[in-house]
Amino acid sequence: MARLLLIGVLLALAFWVYSIVDCALQDPTRHRGVSKPVWILIVILLPVLGGILWFVVGRARRAATPTRRAPDDDPEFLGRIGSVRDQDERIRRLEEELAALDAEADDPRDTPPAPSASDDDAEGPAGSRGPRA
Repeated sequence: MARLLLIGVLLALAFWVYSIVDCALQDPTRHRGVSKPVWILIVILLPVLGGILWFVVGRARRAATPTRRAPDDDPEFLGRIGSVRDQDERIRRLEEELAALDAEADDPRDTPPAPSASDDDAEGPAGSRGPRA
């Protein structure tokens, strides 16, 4: 009988500590009824009963909290970025800018001058410099 009582006390103590830690670590927006410090006091002052009340009444379910969405799933974000026509216009302008940059890169004034024929004559038949033998 003493073993069962000891096991029961240890389980109640573990539940009590778990309830305190869970209540303290929860986001304040997930506490229902009263504020976070009051829930911690309830759980501490009423060891097992406070823990049960916390899990049944005080802790809000995850579904009750607002979920974060990816930007492409959020209608508010999509409404702010503009219409398809605005996006098409922006893409068209970017393509024009890229084409202009490509045209500047193909400008013949930017290429280095080709070696002249007189430079080739100074080299020997095998491409070595110096007197011909």
